[in-house]
Amino acid sequence: MGDKVFKCSPGIGARVTGTALVASDNFSARYDLDRIRGVFSRPAHALFGESYVGKILVLNTAKGGVASSWMLLDMVAREMAPAALVLNSTNPILVQGAAFANLTLVHGFEVDITKQIQSGGCVTVDPVEGIVIWE
Repeated sequence: MGDKVFKCSPGIGARVTGTALVASDNFSARYDLDRIRGVFSRPAHALFGESYVGKILVLNTAKGGVASSWMLLDMVAREMAPAALVLNSTNPILVQGAAFANLTLVHGFEVDITKQIQSGGCVTVDPVEGIVIWE
């Protein structure tokens, strides 16, 4: 099996490679995460109990508001952040928060990216080129 390359809108942040953590659920830094323990904490989330620290999160869309900006910055500062966010779609607030935190983020795929990549696989996110590579 060869690498699969998925085109997306150009994103923000550095090129990163890491382990994928995937769910079709939406993403809220405020309501889905325990920022102290580094795990998904909302019981109804498909990734409940999973550590997100250092992982490339592949999720459906962003939800939530302005609290995400400072929460992402706090997680990065404490080295308790995901390596990157890969979303089908997002909103300006999460993009602003990721930029503020210097966290890699891409979105805008032609396919449902949550159906194309499996948890545990190695993923490279290149926001400048607007591609995600699943090895």
